[in-house]
Amino acid sequence: MTNDLSLLDRVSGPADMKHLSDGELARLAAEVRQEVINVVSETGGHLGSSLGVVELTVAIHAVFQAPLDKLIWDVGHQCYPHKILTGRRDRMRSLRQGGGLSGFTKRAESEFDPFGAAHSSTSISAALGFAMGRESGMPVGDTIAVIGDGAITAGMAYEAMNHAGHLKKRLFVILNDNDMSIAPPVGAMSTYLNSIADKGPLAALKAAAEGFEAALPGPLRDGARRARELVTGTPGGGTMFEGFGFEYIGPIDGHDMPTLLATLRAARARATGPVLIHVVTVKGKGYAPAEASADRYHGVGKFNPVTGEQAKAKSNAPSYTAVFGNALTDEAARDPRVVAITAAMPSGTGLDIVAKRFPARVYDVGIAEQHGVTFAAGLAASGMKPVCAIYSTFLQRGYDQIVHDVALQNLPVRFAIDRAGLVGQDGPTHCGAFDIAYLANLPNFTVMAAGDEADLVHMVATAIAHDDGPIAFRFPRGEGVGVELPARGVPLTIGKGRVLREGTDVALLSFGAHLAEVLAAAEMLEAEGISATVADARFAKPLDTALIEQLSRHHQALITVEQGATGGFGAQVLHHLANAGMLEGGLAVRTMTLPDKFIDQASPGAMYAEAGLTAADIARTAKSAMLRERKMLARPRLV
Repeated sequence: MTNDLSLLDRVSGPADMKHLSDGELARLAAEVRQEVINVVSETGGHLGSSLGVVELTVAIHAVFQAPLDKLIWDVGHQCYPHKILTGRRDRMRSLRQGGGLSGFTKRAESEFDPFGAAHSSTSISAALGFAMGRESGMPVGDTIAVIGDGAITAGMAYEAMNHAGHLKKRLFVILNDNDMSIAPPVGAMSTYLNSIADKGPLAALKAAAEGFEAALPGPLRDGARRARELVTGTPGGGTMFEGFGFEYIGPIDGHDMPTLLATLRAARARATGPVLIHVVTVKGKGYAPAEASADRYHGVGKFNPVTGEQAKAKSNAPSYTAVFGNALTDEAARDPRVVAITAAMPSGTGLDIVAKRFPARVYDVGIAEQHGVTFAAGLAASGMKPVCAIYSTFLQRGYDQIVHDVALQNLPVRFAIDRAGLVGQDGPTHCGAFDIAYLANLPNFTVMAAGDEADLVHMVATAIAHDDGPIAFRFPRGEGVGVELPARGVPLTIGKGRVLREGTDVALLSFGAHLAEVLAAAEMLEAEGISATVADARFAKPLDTALIEQLSRHHQALITVEQGATGGFGAQVLHHLANAGMLEGGLAVRTMTLPDKFIDQASPGAMYAEAGLTAADIARTAKSAMLRERKMLARPRLV
């Protein structure tokens, strides 16, 4: 009787891989690769990074004993093969969907995800924490951190390696070197000379690795040479990692299953302290369209698995990111002092548009937001006009630098905050919920939010013209609402909002890109006989206090709406009204913010519905506030 099941069909978890031969594990990897392609063609997601680690994932799970051994993926965007092999294959087509699997590792999802991720460079610190938990008697086996060559350029990774070398406890760090994070890794590490020391208990593995480079064909040999240069130290010395106290093995061909298995088995059997295994992989490996792509299909929408052609969204409106990139390019053409900084996300932030015209005026600092912010502060202090373009969620990583190096010194750094608000399929790790609160409480800061894409153009011009301290403007992910764009941005009056619709009953005060939803709510109220004023605050700091007071005096209720967490724009409005004594006259005020919880991935619309921020929610809140105010006015006063 023949068994028609594929190898993958026989694997419900890592335990099922233990009896497979090395040849069968190589075949299993091929089946996992095809499964990843098929799944992501239907769901979209991080394809290239996942394809690059297929063999490595199979080898790690074949050699180590998860979940007792703790496998920690840095960022986690490459975890799709890992999820397939750890009992989640049947749910993979729910990837990044509402109620489905996360696109990253997530503790609540599986015992095989011991530590959640999505921001880079955290894996070694977490793995070391697990290792020291083991040393203290916790039920932890080996700890393995898999980190990319882009993520390892961040300072946090070096801090963790320095500490691990000091503690000298058994720990495995696998450097997945594919020469491509989201943008090509930057930094001076590639200038190190090629000299790997032959010492330590794993010297035999090092010697075996040295023959890898010479045996490769031309293009791959060049890649391996770059990989060795990435980590090697000075002539006659050891590698940089050995300077941190790690045993170093590599570079190893990350797609050669026998080599991977032999290396991991030997390292696991013989290691006594921290070990770094340097693996060379190809992002998008095994899928020609991904291998040929400039960004190796880092993040893709749904696509045809045969041709690789991605489905195109149907819209006539440009994305906010593209509007920003074009507007900043226009400003840079007029002012040679305008420069831009990105933290390894030139295309994600729209700075690739600027770089095409002014390549010498766009700085990619790598995955190093802290450095990027202080670097921008130095540029500002020199008289330049730096624009620091960083996603809201990643700007959190540079908060001390924002406070100490920018705000305290009142330096005119311009912060372009992309992905503000809820972002959809990337889920809570990438949502920009907190920047209004964490910037508007800082002295010297000006904080703006674009109500639509035309307003964004004006805010770019405003930021460039503003030399009196730091200024930030936020805008969401995705397409605009389709308004006509101005030919050129015009600087706004700092601290002044605008009224878009006049009414008499209730005032709806919007801050940011929820303006279209607020206008829709006003239409709903109008249909029920309630007259609504709609105002766009534009500024959370400084507030347009005259506008706020006018709205408060002439309406029964005031509703603030923002795409941010509690403590942001609405809190600023409440502080002002309370201090001005305007809450004592019976005005009904409601602040509509994101709720005090993390919202799991879904479509942005579904996420805002869960947050209670749809047009219907806004209209319902306004009606409730007005009803309460009418009841209060009708209640007899106690003498």
